[in-house]
Amino acid sequence: MNQWANFFAAIAGAAATLTGLIFVGVSISLNKILSIPKMPARALGALTVLVNMLIIAVLCLIPGQAASSLGIELLCISVLAWLFILRLDLGLINKIEAQYKKYSFQNIVFSQIALLPFIIGGIIILNTGFTGIYWLIPGIVFSFIKAVTDAWVLLIEIHR
Repeated sequence: MNQWANFFAAIAGAAATLTGLIFVGVSISLNKILSIPKMPARALGALTVLVNMLIIAVLCLIPGQAASSLGIELLCISVLAWLFILRLDLGLINKIEAQYKKYSFQNIVFSQIALLPFIIGGIIILNTGFTGIYWLIPGIVFSFIKAVTDAWVLLIEIHR
């Protein structure tokens, strides 16, 4: 895991920075975000995805940690984030007008693509060792894309 230290330090820094930027962006557009029923949940979803990545990166930086410990930690954090995001996404379907339901389903699928690799990685690390760490990479990539996409909607699209 020592070889991964720089990678996870960079991920932790990027996730923390984007989390802060989303907080600032939301505070700037707070009235507009609160006026659209689905937007507060979308903001919370973006923050959850980023905080999930931040926690996972920090956990991967713990020195001398056994693979089984890391696997359990990743699995617990990832399942909690996945359940939370799934609940948010399913709740949004009820608030969306019929013409936008397609986009809501696409959002759910993209959330799943972003979060499920973390769960798979945790299971593999728990059962076979650190080779499962490679499953975190697609989770990180898609989580960043998901969070930036949500941030774009929160900060730009709501003003159109």
